[in-house]
Amino acid sequence: MASTLRKITMAVLAPAMAVGATVGLASAPASAAVWNTCDQYGNTSLNGYTLYNNIWGSGAGSQCIWANSGTNWGVWADHPNTGGIKSYPNSKKVVNKSITSLGSLSSNYNVSVPSSGAFNTSYDIWDTNYKYEIMLWVNKTGAVGPLGSSQGNVTLGGHTWTVYKGTNGSNQVFSFVRTSNSTSGTVNVLPILKWIKDTKGWFGNETIGDVQFGFEITSSSGGLNFTTNNLTVSSS
Repeated sequence: MASTLRKITMAVLAPAMAVGATVGLASAPASAAVWNTCDQYGNTSLNGYTLYNNIWGSGAGSQCIWANSGTNWGVWADHPNTGGIKSYPNSKKVVNKSITSLGSLSSNYNVSVPSSGAFNTSYDIWDTNYKYEIMLWVNKTGAVGPLGSSQGNVTLGGHTWTVYKGTNGSNQVFSFVRTSNSTSGTVNVLPILKWIKDTKGWFGNETIGDVQFGFEITSSSGGLNFTTNNLTVSSS
């Protein structure tokens, strides 16, 4: 099962740990992006979102990220066909509201992903204390799987998910894996958080900090492209 501790570690440390990569950005779109980097932990802020290249796993290969905006960006990655997550390039929106004070929390997504390799496209949602991690997998390809044990299926937020509950040793992880792959749609996140809090009692009235969306890549041998055509995260 995949460990998830690295994403928050890299998100916190990214500005201080940026290092140079040795590849060019040959994978960027034909029209020049407003930002790109091949740095291991390269990051920038655009339009209220923070983008991270975030190559954190051992045995990783090359990866470059480009962005036209905080909501339209992509990654070229060439990671070897070995086990273990290599990276989680993502776009982050900060919410900083408690579950009970949220009137709404939703997101629209539209992605283009390869048909080969091993990866998932997922939201990664954290409380401000980084005690709880909620993952929402909207698609997956290859030999990848969530932490923990299956808790059965539930229909919430406009999708049907298989729910997994586990721990990575540092925090609790609740993974919602869509029962069929999707490359576009809307997720109503707030009912999922309320279900965890009120129906299951797995946490209390946590303050939701980061809503991340990206590609958790295990392998992409030969070089594959992952594109977020559009992503919006909104709350009230």
